[in-house]
Amino acid sequence: MKPRDDKKIEQIYKATLELVQEYGLAGITMNKIAKASKLATGTIYIYFASKDELVNALFTECRKASAAIYFTGYDPDMPFKQGFKVIWMNLLKYRVEKFEEAVFIDQCYHSPFIAESTKEITRKLFQPLHKLMEQGKREGLVKDLDTFLLLTFMIGSVSETVKYSHYSDRKITNAVAAQAFHLCWDGLKA
Repeated sequence: MKPRDDKKIEQIYKATLELVQEYGLAGITMNKIAKASKLATGTIYIYFASKDELVNALFTECRKASAAIYFTGYDPDMPFKQGFKVIWMNLLKYRVEKFEEAVFIDQCYHSPFIAESTKEITRKLFQPLHKLMEQGKREGLVKDLDTFLLLTFMIGSVSETVKYSHYSDRKITNAVAAQAFHLCWDGLKA
Protein backbone atom coordinates (compact mmCIF):
# COMPACT_ATOMS: atom_id res chain seq x y z
CA MET A 1 0.00 0.00 0.00
CA LYS A 2 1.26 3.43 -0.95
CA PRO A 3 1.91 5.82 1.96
CA ARG A 4 -0.43 8.76 2.37
CA ASP A 5 0.93 11.88 0.65
CA ASP A 6 -0.30 14.88 2.65
CA LYS A 7 0.95 17.23 -0.07
CA LYS A 8 -1.39 15.64 -2.61
CA ILE A 9 -4.29 15.79 -0.19
CA GLU A 10 -3.60 19.50 0.33
CA GLN A 11 -3.60 19.97 -3.49
CA ILE A 12 -6.95 18.17 -3.69
CA TYR A 13 -8.42 20.24 -0.85
CA LYS A 14 -7.15 23.52 -2.30
CA ALA A 15 -8.55 22.71 -5.74
CA THR A 16 -11.89 21.68 -4.24
CA LEU A 17 -12.20 24.93 -2.28
CA GLU A 18 -11.43 27.01 -5.37
CA LEU A 19 -13.88 25.06 -7.53
CA VAL A 20 -16.68 25.26 -4.97
CA GLN A 21 -16.32 29.03 -4.82
CA GLU A 22 -16.49 29.21 -8.61
CA TYR A 23 -19.08 26.51 -9.46
CA GLY A 24 -20.82 25.64 -6.21
CA LEU A 25 -20.72 22.29 -4.49
CA ALA A 26 -23.12 20.62 -6.91
CA GLY A 27 -21.14 21.90 -9.90
CA ILE A 28 -17.88 20.11 -9.13
CA THR A 29 -16.82 16.63 -10.17
CA MET A 30 -13.88 14.43 -9.35
CA ASN A 31 -12.58 15.07 -12.90
CA LYS A 32 -12.70 18.85 -12.38
CA ILE A 33 -10.94 18.46 -9.05
CA ALA A 34 -8.26 16.30 -10.65
CA LYS A 35 -7.62 18.88 -13.39
CA ALA A 36 -7.57 21.79 -10.96
CA SER A 37 -5.21 19.98 -8.58
CA LYS A 38 -3.00 18.88 -11.50
CA LEU A 39 -3.34 15.24 -10.46
CA ALA A 40 -4.67 12.24 -12.32
CA THR A 41 -8.28 11.36 -11.62
CA GLY A 42 -7.10 7.93 -10.45
CA THR A 43 -4.87 9.61 -7.89
CA ILE A 44 -7.86 11.45 -6.44
CA TYR A 45 -9.64 8.10 -6.07
CA ILE A 46 -6.67 6.65 -4.19
CA TYR A 47 -7.37 9.16 -1.41
CA PHE A 48 -11.16 9.53 -1.68
CA ALA A 49 -13.54 6.85 -2.93
CA SER A 50 -16.15 9.42 -3.97
CA LYS A 51 -16.99 13.09 -4.10
CA ASP A 52 -19.12 12.62 -0.98
CA GLU A 53 -16.16 11.17 0.92
CA LEU A 54 -13.91 14.02 -0.23
CA VAL A 55 -16.45 16.69 0.70
CA ASN A 56 -17.00 15.18 4.16
CA ALA A 57 -13.27 14.90 4.82
CA LEU A 58 -12.63 18.48 3.70
CA PHE A 59 -15.64 19.75 5.66
CA THR A 60 -14.31 18.08 8.81
CA GLU A 61 -10.86 19.60 8.30
CA CYS A 62 -12.32 23.06 7.68
CA ARG A 63 -14.55 22.85 10.76
CA LYS A 64 -11.63 21.75 12.94
CA ALA A 65 -9.53 24.64 11.63
CA SER A 66 -12.35 27.13 12.11
CA ALA A 67 -13.07 25.93 15.66
CA ALA A 68 -9.41 26.38 16.57
CA ILE A 69 -9.61 30.00 15.40
CA TYR A 70 -13.08 30.74 16.85
CA PHE A 71 -11.98 29.84 20.36
CA THR A 72 -8.52 31.46 20.33
CA GLY A 73 -8.24 33.62 23.44
CA TYR A 74 -11.64 32.49 24.71
CA ASP A 75 -12.00 31.31 28.30
CA PRO A 76 -15.34 29.86 29.47
CA ASP A 77 -14.83 31.74 32.76
CA MET A 78 -14.92 35.14 31.01
CA PRO A 79 -17.95 37.33 31.54
CA PHE A 80 -20.54 36.52 28.88
CA LYS A 81 -20.27 39.64 26.71
CA GLN A 82 -16.47 39.53 26.72
CA GLY A 83 -16.43 35.86 25.67
CA PHE A 84 -19.11 36.49 23.06
CA LYS A 85 -17.08 39.36 21.59
CA VAL A 86 -13.87 37.29 21.48
CA ILE A 87 -15.63 34.53 19.54
CA TRP A 88 -17.51 36.97 17.29
CA MET A 89 -14.29 38.79 16.34
CA ASN A 90 -12.47 35.47 15.80
CA LEU A 91 -15.31 34.31 13.57
CA LEU A 92 -14.99 37.53 11.57
CA LYS A 93 -11.22 37.07 11.28
CA TYR A 94 -11.60 33.45 10.15
CA ARG A 95 -14.18 34.28 7.50
CA VAL A 96 -12.11 37.16 6.12
CA GLU A 97 -8.81 35.26 6.08
CA LYS A 98 -10.25 31.91 4.98
CA PHE A 99 -13.01 33.10 2.67
CA GLU A 100 -12.91 30.05 0.38
CA GLU A 101 -13.22 27.73 3.38
CA ALA A 102 -16.14 29.78 4.72
CA VAL A 103 -17.95 29.59 1.36
CA PHE A 104 -17.35 25.85 1.27
CA ILE A 105 -18.64 25.36 4.82
CA ASP A 106 -21.76 27.42 4.09
CA GLN A 107 -22.50 25.39 0.97
CA CYS A 108 -22.00 22.13 2.85
CA TYR A 109 -24.58 23.13 5.45
CA HIS A 110 -27.10 23.63 2.67
CA SER A 111 -26.40 20.40 0.81
CA PRO A 112 -27.17 16.70 1.15
CA PHE A 113 -23.46 15.79 0.98
CA ILE A 114 -22.66 15.98 4.68
CA ALA A 115 -23.11 12.70 6.54
CA GLU A 116 -24.75 12.59 9.96
CA SER A 117 -21.50 11.33 11.50
CA THR A 118 -19.70 14.38 10.11
CA LYS A 119 -22.40 16.69 11.48
CA GLU A 120 -21.95 15.09 14.90
CA ILE A 121 -18.21 15.86 14.87
CA THR A 122 -19.06 19.48 14.11
CA ARG A 123 -21.63 19.68 16.91
CA LYS A 124 -19.01 18.49 19.40
CA LEU A 125 -16.42 21.00 18.17
CA PHE A 126 -18.80 23.89 18.70
CA GLN A 127 -20.26 22.91 22.09
CA PRO A 128 -18.42 25.79 23.82
CA LEU A 129 -20.34 28.25 21.64
CA HIS A 130 -23.67 26.62 22.50
CA LYS A 131 -22.75 26.64 26.19
CA LEU A 132 -21.80 30.30 25.99
CA MET A 133 -25.15 31.22 24.46
CA GLU A 134 -26.97 29.16 27.10
CA GLN A 135 -25.01 31.09 29.76
CA GLY A 136 -26.10 34.38 28.20
CA LYS A 137 -29.73 33.29 28.34
CA ARG A 138 -29.43 32.10 31.97
CA GLU A 139 -27.88 35.42 32.97
CA GLY A 140 -30.60 37.35 31.15
CA LEU A 141 -28.06 39.03 28.85
CA VAL A 142 -29.45 37.73 25.54
CA LYS A 143 -32.97 37.07 24.38
CA ASP A 144 -34.49 33.87 25.71
CA LEU A 145 -34.94 32.27 22.30
CA ASP A 146 -33.89 28.98 20.80
CA THR A 147 -30.08 28.73 20.96
CA PHE A 148 -29.88 27.63 17.32
CA LEU A 149 -31.79 30.75 16.27
CA LEU A 150 -29.49 33.00 18.33
CA LEU A 151 -26.38 31.37 16.87
CA THR A 152 -27.80 31.63 13.36
CA PHE A 153 -28.27 35.36 13.90
CA MET A 154 -24.76 35.72 15.32
CA ILE A 155 -23.05 33.78 12.55
CA GLY A 156 -25.25 35.35 9.89
CA SER A 157 -24.23 38.84 10.98
CA VAL A 158 -20.57 37.94 10.53
CA SER A 159 -21.10 36.00 7.32
CA GLU A 160 -23.02 38.73 5.56
CA THR A 161 -20.58 41.42 6.70
CA VAL A 162 -17.69 39.43 5.25
CA LYS A 163 -19.51 38.65 2.00
CA TYR A 164 -20.37 42.31 1.53
CA SER A 165 -16.75 43.26 2.18
CA HIS A 166 -15.38 40.59 -0.14
CA TYR A 167 -17.72 41.11 -3.08
CA SER A 168 -17.70 44.92 -2.92
CA ASP A 169 -13.94 44.99 -2.35
CA ARG A 170 -14.32 47.02 0.85
CA LYS A 171 -11.92 46.43 3.69
CA ILE A 172 -13.29 45.63 7.12
CA THR A 173 -11.54 48.16 9.30
CA ASN A 174 -11.48 47.97 13.10
CA ALA A 175 -14.22 50.62 13.15
CA VAL A 176 -16.43 48.62 10.75
CA ALA A 177 -15.83 45.43 12.76
CA ALA A 178 -16.81 47.25 15.97
CA GLN A 179 -19.96 48.65 14.35
CA ALA A 180 -20.95 45.23 12.99
CA PHE A 181 -20.36 43.64 16.39
CA HIS A 182 -22.55 46.24 18.11
CA LEU A 183 -25.34 45.72 15.57
CA CYS A 184 -25.25 42.00 16.29
CA TRP A 185 -25.07 42.56 20.05
CA ASP A 186 -28.00 44.99 19.95
CA GLY A 187 -30.04 42.40 18.05
CA LEU A 188 -29.32 39.63 20.56
CA LYS A 189 -29.26 41.37 23.92
CA ALA A 190 -32.20 41.00 26.23
